[in-house]
Order: sequence, then structure tokens, then C-alpha cells
Amino acid sequence: MLVDFLGLGSMGLGMAKSLLEAGHQVRGFDPDAARVDLLCAQGGSGFGEGVPQADAVVSAVLNADQTRAALFGEHGAAARLRPGGVIISCATVAPAFAAEMEAEATARGFSYLDAPISGGAIKAAAGQLSIMASGSADAFAAADPLLDAMAETVHRLGDHAGAGSAMKAVNQLLAGVHIAAMGEALAFGASQGLTPAQVVDVVSVSAGTSWMFENRGPHVVEGDYTPRSKVDIWLKDLGIVGDIAATSGLPVPISSNALAQFRAASDAGLGDEDDAAIAKYFARQGGVTLPGDS
Repeated sequence: MLVDFLGLGSMGLGMAKSLLEAGHQVRGFDPDAARVDLLCAQGGSGFGEGVPQADAVVSAVLNADQTRAALFGEHGAAARLRPGGVIISCATVAPAFAAEMEAEATARGFSYLDAPISGGAIKAAAGQLSIMASGSADAFAAADPLLDAMAETVHRLGDHAGAGSAMKAVNQLLAGVHIAAMGEALAFGASQGLTPAQVVDVVSVSAGTSWMFENRGPHVVEGDYTPRSKVDIWLKDLGIVGDIAATSGLPVPISSNALAQFRAASDAGLGDEDDAAIAKYFARQGGVTLPGDS
């Protein structure tokens, strides 16, 4: 299939690479031209004038506003998608927004798959993501060859857009809370004279562990806060959780508190650092110094 891929960040570039390795043709777009160059070096190409219409669009941009602009804006990818083509949208957005995009795509003669992703950059590059998808039977049928290339597991959650995004919000609620808990635990351990390395080694094989603890804890041990996923991402994702919960009248006090901690960490100047830097924020409140902090 000929695929236009939008958003070549840490996840998107790996996903595009997986599509290339499966034999698909991939044209990529990213505001950072260097990311397009990386795709081209792996056998892809950039957008060009007068090229054939794509069979599919995969959108792995940051948020709802970018999704709308990238797909249906003045220079949106829908303009170069063939009639009957499929749009696979992977950003974390509210379910109502996903339903709105599905309606827009349908009105233009395209099928639309609400397909948020999880797994991280390493699994994206290996074609081993978990994709939480919902959409029509036609959308799944058109997208299946691409889903097979990008995902280890595709969860089919419904025949209309929205269910995939709802499930991603559930996942992000847990993921954000777990990262915040990781940071609090490492700061707490350090306050008791334990090194972050000791805490990670012991908890990783004990009942208190989580995937996020085992993934983010080593960043703290190494003092490496190079952003794989930024602190500020959680202002968006946990904000979406809160907005959805508010429309349902459901209190979500634990994730709301985690959001408040990420917001405070961002206000303290850590917003562009790796989300493991939430540990530095907690440690500073108690006068504790972690690796990579000063």
C-alpha cells in the first residue's frame, strides 16, 4: 500500500519503519525536516507535488488540534488520499473528538479508524505495538495490512470511532498514575538513605512493581532525563481523562492528584524533560538530591 505518514516523532518514525519493512511504500511528513531525512534513509520518501494519491493515511501527531490540521486543514493529507482510502488516527484524543473526525472522514468518502497506540518507541520500531482500535468493518478491512505491520496486538473495541480513544484514556490514567508513583517512591527511598538503583533493583522483582516503574526508574538511576515522553505530555493526557470523567460525573481523585503533580513539575521548569523527571520534583520538595539533579 502507498501510505502517507504524519508525525515522525519517537513513536511515528518507528511505526513508519515497520511499514517499510513490511513492504509498504511510505511518504512521511514532520515539521522537523531531519525526521523526514531519517525516514528517507530507511527507504521512505517525503511528500512531493504531483505524486499518486495514497491508499491510506496514518496520523501519529500529538493532539486533537494537530490531528484536525494534519488531516483536514488547508494542506491536510485528506487532499492526497484516494477516494475510499482509510485514515488511521493514533493520537491520544477525547472519544467525542474521534467520533467527530470519523464523521468528517465519512462525509469526504473515506473510512476512519480510531486507533490510539501504546508500547513505546522500541516496540514501535519492532512492529510490536498495542493498538486500541474502533471503527467500521470497512475501516478495519482497509487498515488490516498496516495494523499487521505496526502492531503485535490489535484490540477491536467497536464499530464506531470513540471506543479506541476511551480505552486509551483508561490506559493513560493508569500510566500517568504509575509514573507519578514511581517518582514519589524513588524520592521517598532516597530520603531514607536508599539509592535509586537499590530501589529499582528490589521493587522490580517485588509486588510493588509496574511496567512504568521498570521502564522509567532506570532513567532516574542513570540521571538521564532526555525526553522520550515529556512531563508536559501528562498535562494533556491526564487532562483528557479528567474532562471525560467530568462529563460522566465520575470522580477520579487519584489521577487528578497525579495531574496536579505533573502540572507542578512543569511549573518548576521540568516540562520539557523526560516524564521520569517527576521524581526530581518530588525529591526537591524534601531537599533530596537524585542522580542528574543539582
